[in-house]
Amino acid sequence: MPLPFLTADRAFDEASDDVALPFDDRDRWRRPYRPGPWRVGAAALLLLLASYVLFATMIMALAGSLSAAGISMALALLIIGASLRLLRVGAWVSARGLRRVRFLTTVTVPWGRVSAVRTVQQPVRWLGLPRTVQGQALVVVRGTDTALPLLTTHNADFLARSRAFDRAADGIEVWADEYGG
Repeated sequence: MPLPFLTADRAFDEASDDVALPFDDRDRWRRPYRPGPWRVGAAALLLLLASYVLFATMIMALAGSLSAAGISMALALLIIGASLRLLRVGAWVSARGLRRVRFLTTVTVPWGRVSAVRTVQQPVRWLGLPRTVQGQALVVVRGTDTALPLLTTHNADFLARSRAFDRAADGIEVWADEYGG
């Protein structure tokens, strides 16, 4: 079974230097980097928890408690949905614009409204928790100086992977140069 999210930045690795955007279908939303090990690990743990809940659901159904089995099944489906959404969190690009997907919200900025994409040194949240540390963030400046942080060096995709952060930031900056207003 092909897993396209694992091959996201291979296209950048294999592309020659004369091709800035190595993708054929630029209208398709894509993440220009691989999900990090913290994100994949958390999703795997959620799926493991869902398997235990599904096993409990089967035991409850065989014991004859169908209402409890239904509630347990709904909980398992909620956990599976949360793990899939967790894997989709991140920055996505296409010819239409730039998209920041969070766990509960999604913000899409058309390239015409993007003034600049730049990497800045600032306090960033560590793994999305309230604790902040000094790090780098890739921010998108929209219109009248409203900055939208896309990526940080300390989020679940790039913690302890500074080269991957630099490659992803460079990839998004290339998309902004190509399609930005």
